[in-house]
Amino acid sequence: MAGPLLEFETEMFLSLFGSDGLVVVAEGMGIDRILLQFMRVYSEQGSLVLLLNTTTPEQEYFTEQLRMEGVTHLPRTVTSDIQNTERYNVYTEGGVLFVTSRILVVDFLTDRIPAQLITGILVYRAHKIIESCQEAFILRLFRQKNKTGFIKAFTDKATAFSSGFCQVERVMRNLFVKKLYLWPRFQASVNTALDRHKPEVVELHVSLTPAMRAIQSAILEIMSACLKELKRFNPTLEAEDFSLESTLGNSFDKTIRHYLDPLWHQLGAKTKALVHDLKVLRVLSLYLTQYDCVTFLNLLESLRSSQKNFGSNSGWLFLDSSNSMFVNARARVYHIPDSKKKMKVGAETEKQKSSSVAEVKRELVLERSPKWEALTEVLQEIERENRSSQHEQGHVLICASDDRTCAQLQQYIKHGSDWLLNRLYARTVGKRDSATSAGFELDLDQKNKDRTNKGQKRKESEQKKRTKSIKSKKRPSLTLTQMMGKEEPAGGAVMGSSGDEDEEDGEEEEEPELELSSDAYYGVLKEPLTVIHPLKGLTDPHSLTRVLHEVEPSFVVLYDAELSFVRQLEIYKACRPGKPLRVYFLIYGGSTEEQKYLTALSKEKKAFEHLIREKATMVIPEEREGREDTNLDLARNMESANATTNSRKAGGQEQPKEPSRVIVDMREFRSELPSLLHRRGLDIEPVTLEVGDYILSPDTCVERKSVSDLIGSLQSGRLYTQCLSMTRYYRKPVLLIEFDPTKPFSLMARTDFHHEISSNDISSKLTLLTLHFPRLRILWCPSPHATADLFLDLKKGRPEPDATAAQAVTAESDTVAESADIYNPGPYDFLLKMPGVNTKNYRSLIKNADSLADLAKLSQKELVKILGNINNAKLLYEFLHNAADVPAPMQRAKQT
Repeated sequence: MAGPLLEFETEMFLSLFGSDGLVVVAEGMGIDRILLQFMRVYSEQGSLVLLLNTTTPEQEYFTEQLRMEGVTHLPRTVTSDIQNTERYNVYTEGGVLFVTSRILVVDFLTDRIPAQLITGILVYRAHKIIESCQEAFILRLFRQKNKTGFIKAFTDKATAFSSGFCQVERVMRNLFVKKLYLWPRFQASVNTALDRHKPEVVELHVSLTPAMRAIQSAILEIMSACLKELKRFNPTLEAEDFSLESTLGNSFDKTIRHYLDPLWHQLGAKTKALVHDLKVLRVLSLYLTQYDCVTFLNLLESLRSSQKNFGSNSGWLFLDSSNSMFVNARARVYHIPDSKKKMKVGAETEKQKSSSVAEVKRELVLERSPKWEALTEVLQEIERENRSSQHEQGHVLICASDDRTCAQLQQYIKHGSDWLLNRLYARTVGKRDSATSAGFELDLDQKNKDRTNKGQKRKESEQKKRTKSIKSKKRPSLTLTQMMGKEEPAGGAVMGSSGDEDEEDGEEEEEPELELSSDAYYGVLKEPLTVIHPLKGLTDPHSLTRVLHEVEPSFVVLYDAELSFVRQLEIYKACRPGKPLRVYFLIYGGSTEEQKYLTALSKEKKAFEHLIREKATMVIPEEREGREDTNLDLARNMESANATTNSRKAGGQEQPKEPSRVIVDMREFRSELPSLLHRRGLDIEPVTLEVGDYILSPDTCVERKSVSDLIGSLQSGRLYTQCLSMTRYYRKPVLLIEFDPTKPFSLMARTDFHHEISSNDISSKLTLLTLHFPRLRILWCPSPHATADLFLDLKKGRPEPDATAAQAVTAESDTVAESADIYNPGPYDFLLKMPGVNTKNYRSLIKNADSLADLAKLSQKELVKILGNINNAKLLYEFLHNAADVPAPMQRAKQT
C-alpha cells in the first residue's frame, strides 16, 4: 500500500541511516514512509529498537502496513498490561517496540530493560522534545547507559521551530544529535522527482456572490476594528503577530494565549471581550465560505438572540458593518416584499402585531453556494470523460474540510440544492420564526411542554444516530468493498454513510449540530465510484491515506484546500507513474479561504528559510551525541543554578559526592519533576506508594499538588485523608503546591473574602487544614526546577530513605513513626481531640497514663501537675467526669 520509496525519499533514508540526526520534512511529504522503512529494517530478532511519541491509531497503522508487506517479526506495544516480570523477556525478544514513556522511564531506572542491548531509538514528532519532558529523560538515561546505539528523530512541523531562541538547537541538544537534515518542498531533488510525474491540476477559482463579498468585507472591517482596539488597550503586543492576515490563521488562538495568558487576571473586561469577539468573527468568516447561506444565517441570528453573547460583546454588533452583514445574510435566504413591510410597520396593537406577523410571507431566495455549482460541473465533466473512455470508469474522491461539509455534499449530490436548502431552512430559521409568530396564541406552559417533548425526541434521534454511525465506523472497509463491486452490496446503487438507513435519518443529517463519526467516509454513487472524505477532525490520522489507496481514484476533487493533503497527492501520483490522476482544486478567489491557504504556504517557506540560515550558523560541540562522558548534559552532579560555588575545597580538590536517593511514586512519572531530580544527581527509586508522592528521608514525606489538584482535593476531602496518613506515619509531612509563575492564580475572588472561616472557601479550608495538622508544612514552588532545588536542600545531612519501609506504609498500617511500637493511632487521635489537650502537652499525658481508662482515674490536682495549666486541667477533668445534660423527654423515652 505504501509503495516503493521515491528517489529523494531513498536519499533521505540513506543519509539518516548513515548518521544520527533530526530530519525536518515539509508537511504531507511522507515522513511516515521514511519511518516505516526504518521499522522494516529493524523488525527482526537481532535488533531492539524503541519507537517514541506515537499514538495508538498510528501504531495500528504502522503494524498493519508491515503485516501487508510480509514482515514476520511485527512491532509490539508494551503497556501496563504486561507485568513487570514479563517485560524483560519482551525486550530481549527484539524487533521494534512501541513503549509508553512512563513505563520506559521506570524500566530504565530499575534496569528492567537491557540498555546495552538496545540498537537504537526512533523519535516521532521530534519538535515536541523539550528538556523536561519524559522523552528527553528517556534519551538521557539511554545515552548514560548505552554509548553505541543510534538516535534518529523525525518531524514535519517546520513552523514549530520558528518561535523561540535557538529552538532547533535546543531540541537537537535534548535529542543528543549533531546533524540536521532539511527537506522542504522547494529542495532541488524533491522538485525534480515530483515534477517528473505531476498530476494534472485544474484550478477553479470560484467567485463569491455579491452578498457573500459584502459579508466578508463587513467581517474583515469588524475584525480590523477589534484588533485596533486590542492594540490600543495593550500597546505591548507585537504588531506583526496581530495583523489581520495572521488573525485568519489557525495558530492565532495559540499566539494570543502566548501573549495574554500571563496577564489575563490583570486585563480589563474590554480586552477579554475583544479576544472573545475575534474568535467569534473567525468562526463567522469560516462559516461564510465553508457552509450554505442558511447555516450561516442561523449562526448569526443565534449570536444576536443570545443575551449572554450580546451582553458580553465589545460593541461590534452596533457597527454599520455589522448591520450590513445581517442585511446581506438575510437577503441570501429570504426576501420580504415592500407592501408587506409597510403592513408590518403600521400594526400597533398586540392583536394587530400577531396578525401581521402571521400575514407576512417571506419569499425564499435560498442562494446556492457557488462551490456547489462548480462541483456539479466537475462531476458532469468526469462523467462525460468516463463515458468516452474505453478503459474502466475512473473512481472519484471528493475531499472536504469536515464532517458537516461532507454530509451536506452527500445530500446535495443525491437530492439537489433546492431540497437541501429547503430542509435546512425548515429545520432552523423557518422553525424559529414560525414559533415566534405562533407565540401570541400559544400558552406558555404549552410551549414549555412542546419544547421538552422536542428536546426529548432530538436526544433520542441523536442517540440513535450516534449508535448507527459507530456501527458504520466499525466496518468501513466492508462497505467500500461492496461499493467497489468486490462483494454484493446490501443497499442499492446509491449508498450513504449509514447504508439503507438514509431515508430514516434524512432529517437529522441536515441539523446544524450534526455530529457524525469522524473517520466515516460518505459513499455517494457506485457508478462511477464516488467517495467523500473529511480532511480534518479524524481520530485516525491515516484514515484518509487508507481510503486514497483503497479507492485508487483517477479524479480527486479538493472541495477545500489542505496543504498536507495536496503534497500527499503529489507523492501518491509520483508512486504510480503510469496511472492518470486529475486534481480539481476548488477555491474562492479573493476570499479569506484563499488567504489562509497562501498564509500557510508562506509560513512554512519562511520557517524552512529560517532553519537553513540557523543550520549555516549553528555551532555544535563535538561531544553533542553523548558517546563520550565529556558531554556535560549527561553529567548528573549538577549544582543548583542559583547556588553559589565555593572555591575552597579540601586539599584543593572537590570531594566526590555520595549518591543521594529519593523514593518516587510510580504515578509521579507523568510529571517532569523526577527527570529534573535525576538531572541534579539524585538517584530515583520508583515504587508504588500509598502514602505520599516523594519520600526524601525516613521521616520526610511530600505530597505534590498543582493548584487545580489542590482545589479539587480540598473540595472532595481527599487531601484531609492524605494529610492524616502523612502526619500519622511520618515525623515531617510536607504539602508541596506547584504553580506556574507565568500564570498568576487566585484561590478565591477578592469579593469572596470573609472575616470568619467559612466551610465553602478554599482559603478557609486550607487554614483549617493547617490548624488541624500543626506539623504539616506547606511549600509553594513556582516551577518543577525550583522544587528540585528545594528537595536538594531538604535532603542535606539527612539519612537516606528505605524503599521497602516506604512501600510497607499503607492507609491501614497501625504504626506511628514518632511513637512506633508504643501507641495505637485510634486512642492517640481521640486524646488530641479532648478539651485542654494540645500538641504541646499531650506527650506528658501519654507518659503518665497507659490508657484512656487510666486518664479518667487522675484527679484534677494531678492533671494540673501533668499539664502545667489550671484551665486546661479543669477543661479535661470536667469533660471526663461531668454528667451530660440530657433533656427530660429523652429520659422518659429511655425509661419506657
